[in-house]
Amino acid sequence: MSTDLNELNALVAALKADQLAQKEKEKRDAWTKYVSLSMICLAVLAAIATQRGAGYSSAVMKQLNEATFNQAEASDQWAFYQAKGIKQSIYELERDRATTGSAILEPKVLAGITAKVDRYDAEKKDIAKGAKAFEAKRDAARELSSYAAERGREMGLATTFFQIAIALGGVCLVVKKRWLWYVSMGTGVLATLQMFKIFFLK
Repeated sequence: MSTDLNELNALVAALKADQLAQKEKEKRDAWTKYVSLSMICLAVLAAIATQRGAGYSSAVMKQLNEATFNQAEASDQWAFYQAKGIKQSIYELERDRATTGSAILEPKVLAGITAKVDRYDAEKKDIAKGAKAFEAKRDAARELSSYAAERGREMGLATTFFQIAIALGGVCLVVKKRWLWYVSMGTGVLATLQMFKIFFLK
């Protein structure tokens, strides 16, 4: 009976020692909870950066489509300008031939030809104004496209930093090296600063 009691005491002592060792381990590794929480925060910020980066990509495509549309419209207007110019040239030749050649036209007919030349000249000015307006819209859309592309590239850099920070945090949890967590958080801070710079400073 005394042997059983000693075995029981030894078992209780082993259980207490095991429980104490478990509590010590939990206390020693308590910081890993904060690593997990910080990785969740970094993942949320990475998702926001990724979503915003995709938004900038969409803006680039939209502005490039707008620029292409306005370029096509400007080209159509310049083609129309050329057509009016050809018609105007034909009437100018007819007027010059009538005033300098042997065929004398009635003043009423000559006035009609001159009126057409003047009308085509006025129409060409209006058409050129419209074409230049489309070209200005095209240039503005290209500029906005370049601006969105630059912001998208910068947001991509922030997303990359977030991904590196999360990967370092995951490695930190596996190998239980606290300094990796600090490196991970430093990288996360860089990524956050990059993201906020794009949101607020530009």
